[in-house]
Amino acid sequence: MKKFLIKGGKKLVGTVEVSGAKNAILPILAACLLTRGKSVLTNVPRLVDLKTMAHLLRVIGARIEYFDGSLEVDTSDVCFPEAPYELVSQMRASIYVLGPLLVKFKKAKVSFPGGCAIGARPIDLHLTALEQMGAKFETKKGYLYATTDELKGAEINFSNVSVGATCHILMTATLAKGKTIMRNCAKEPEIDSLIDFLVKMGAKIKGKSTSTLEIDGVKELFPVGMEMMPDRIEAGTFLIAGAITNSEITVSNCYPEHLGALILKLQQAGFKIDVTENSMTIFPIDKILPVDIVTAPYPSFPTDLQAQFLTLMTLAQGISHVEDTIFPDRFMHVPELNRLQANITQEKGKARIEGVKELSGAEVMATDLRASAALVLAGLAAEGETIVSRIYHIDRGYDNIEGKLTKLGANIARIEE
Repeated sequence: MKKFLIKGGKKLVGTVEVSGAKNAILPILAACLLTRGKSVLTNVPRLVDLKTMAHLLRVIGARIEYFDGSLEVDTSDVCFPEAPYELVSQMRASIYVLGPLLVKFKKAKVSFPGGCAIGARPIDLHLTALEQMGAKFETKKGYLYATTDELKGAEINFSNVSVGATCHILMTATLAKGKTIMRNCAKEPEIDSLIDFLVKMGAKIKGKSTSTLEIDGVKELFPVGMEMMPDRIEAGTFLIAGAITNSEITVSNCYPEHLGALILKLQQAGFKIDVTENSMTIFPIDKILPVDIVTAPYPSFPTDLQAQFLTLMTLAQGISHVEDTIFPDRFMHVPELNRLQANITQEKGKARIEGVKELSGAEVMATDLRASAALVLAGLAAEGETIVSRIYHIDRGYDNIEGKLTKLGANIARIEE
């Protein structure tokens, strides 16, 4: 098993380029099942989650080839409407294949999904919406058995804002008979990217970037090619890397408008950030000011940057508070940060951070994708050596993070257990 060995306390300098967005590509890969033929996705990073989804599509019958950042997805021979446990259990986004398989084959067998251990993430919203559209479900031995005579459009009012349910029902509705109206939808940029892809395939969708989506079902969709959007969470992570090491770095190939909430909080912490159409540059400051954050659906502060920003606040001069309303259990990085001499107290859904003068290197363990990124950031700032174990988590969502950080001047290496 691999670990990161980080020798902290070094300034970073230079430009880092952001890769394609995992959370945009995953639903788009599932949406490829809605058509027959070859779709080509460009700006695709090498990530474990994307490899898992690609393997799942191969099991279903797709042919997938990766060529230096381009992913060719050929669904001409898709014929097996089943998603097995050994793949679905690794990644929650695997549930996205359920609707497309059901609308294409009128039946599907899909294992209940897994993913990062960051608290309960039920799929009730997905199943309730599909039932409204005409699906029937049975559960046996950890599998969902889904059938339908025909999926039809429906009026769907989500009880909670859910990115996953919005993506899943949106793509399914494109081939359902009649009109589907979805209310209380998530408005993340990744959903806009999925809408762009589906419309390019021939779908009829109104309401992009709003909480109400209207979909007129069509009889057929067609394979297309599209460049994948940059990863706003990776961009935000590198911007915080510049902040926590008090360095001047530029984050390029990104959309700063997707990170308005983070930029505002960094500015409140005292940082100056120059923004262009597709880049952000952060500059050193004399002291980090304490800032409170509350995570909420887009365009508010993203839960996927909570751990990273909390880590920055461990070095602020004062007391800050972090509340996660999306995943209240997403604080498993707190005890690990305290091993680095941070001063954090935590209760369900909230953390109180009293800034310290410096962090001190130690051995820590990653518990999930974003927590692992937070521990790397802490290691960059800490005095001495930090060893981060279980870094397979970070490979799920960051393509060669140690290589990118090394180019900025960090001393980080991937080592054997």
